[in-house]
Amino acid sequence: MTALRWRSISTPLPSAAGLLVFAGFVAVLAGCHRSRPAPAPQPTTPARTPPRSTPTPSTAEGAAITSGATLVRAMRELYTNSWYHTVTFRQRTTIVNTTNGHEFVQTWFGAGAFPGRLRIDTDLASKTGTLYRRDSIYSFNAGKLVTADTGTYEPLMLGFDLYTQPAARSDADLRRLGFDLSRFHEGTWQGRPVFIVGAERGDTTSKQFWVDRERLLTVRLLERTARGRTDIRFNKYIRTDKGAWVASEVEQYANGKLRLREEYSDIRTGVPLADALFEPKDWATAPHWTRP
Repeated sequence: MTALRWRSISTPLPSAAGLLVFAGFVAVLAGCHRSRPAPAPQPTTPARTPPRSTPTPSTAEGAAITSGATLVRAMRELYTNSWYHTVTFRQRTTIVNTTNGHEFVQTWFGAGAFPGRLRIDTDLASKTGTLYRRDSIYSFNAGKLVTADTGTYEPLMLGFDLYTQPAARSDADLRRLGFDLSRFHEGTWQGRPVFIVGAERGDTTSKQFWVDRERLLTVRLLERTARGRTDIRFNKYIRTDKGAWVASEVEQYANGKLRLREEYSDIRTGVPLADALFEPKDWATAPHWTRP
């Protein structure tokens, strides 16, 4: 898309509570993941190779999963008829000060329409929050647009879009974001075998994502950002009624320290959502899923 320029719009002063919520949200938004050149890989402790007690999954055409490209194709094919295209949830958000360990807890409200759209309301009363649309990010305060910028929210792509858009599109998107799909190996994570895309064995510094080998679910994203080494973990997957999955917890670590935990409840998939909910111009006026 054409690059959007930062712009500020004069808005009425929000309430003190609205400012507090918005300040917390800005702190998290600052860590959004955009494509940056990956640093040269440095060897670390090698990941253990999982036992080969189960057959290696394959694509629908029978091709073995031996690269990021074949894995992305298999992820799409496995859930073609079962993955949801909309979701809503309530989110208990814990923001941790990594310097002193102090925690700040908020309740956010999220809605997604996949591929490519996610809305997070951090304060319903003041109509404050953020909107992700493919390669654009919009921030709102007191119902008004505050900033518009280019960028892709990578957890949205890895957790949802890979299952709801053509594999060729996902392949191109991932390469554009700096993942080397030819660099591929297997390891273990939380006691389960995983595929690792974007790094050779022993490399935990290159930009990479990890996928559960059996369920083909994204479980981890590692990269270097302005905050240092970022580690995002997709935890506690729960199954939907049609056989797909939702991670009910996502944690973000910066340089080994927890800085953000998101715990989801009242998760509903396949719900009807108005397109206006994901339009920047309709942010404050679109019918909201939390209201009858």
